[in-house]
Amino acid sequence: MSELSINTTQNVTINFTAASIGHRILAFGVDLLIMIAYIISIYLFLNFIGFMKVLSGMDNWSQAAVQSIIFLPVMFYSLIFETFFEGQSLGKKLVRIKVVKIEGYQASFGDYLIRWLFRMIDIVISSGVVGFISIIMNKKAQRLGDMAAGTSVITLRNNVNISSTILEEINNDYKPIYPLVIKLSDNDVRIIKENFIKAKASADLELLAKLTEKIESVTGIKNQSGNHVDFINTIMKDYNFYTQSM
Repeated sequence: MSELSINTTQNVTINFTAASIGHRILAFGVDLLIMIAYIISIYLFLNFIGFMKVLSGMDNWSQAAVQSIIFLPVMFYSLIFETFFEGQSLGKKLVRIKVVKIEGYQASFGDYLIRWLFRMIDIVISSGVVGFISIIMNKKAQRLGDMAAGTSVITLRNNVNISSTILEEINNDYKPIYPLVIKLSDNDVRIIKENFIKAKASADLELLAKLTEKIESVTGIKNQSGNHVDFINTIMKDYNFYTQSM
């Protein structure tokens, strides 16, 4: 498995492990089994209620229309699940791999749509050959759809769970200062923390200032302490206070 370096919006490089071709094939296999099970279940149900006899008596156009409706969830399976489960289908969840943006952003619906459209070339028409060759030949393990969308697929197996990497020790009587901190996501706070640790270790005042500026611009919070280190420490503790108590 190759290493995938992602440059975040705070100009910090985070290294992920690209999902192996084996894991991607396994996830696809799980998804395929789920789709097959869905189709079989639908047809068994329609046969049970007697609709299959009605369907056989319809004209060709009507039969095609009904079958198209039945197959719609299969056609849009990956797009629907990746959109609502932040880059993961059911197969990807089981195998613990995920679609991410190369630039470090959370992939958007548009990105998932592009990947879905390119499935016709990567997987359907070529029986997966084009996608397979693209992944093994590309340094970032991208199929054509990933290249077009600016995404890749990473493994979560060797990563510490996000919620644990952002935990901060706070006392039971801790009083938060910045309620608008909830505008940040777990991923934002994880990136901030990784940045913050590096900046403190190297005494990088410029990076600390950039972090403060970015937090202020995203949340609308203003640094009340005047000290970048104190401010970022408070931001992380406040985030933990609000998210862990919800």
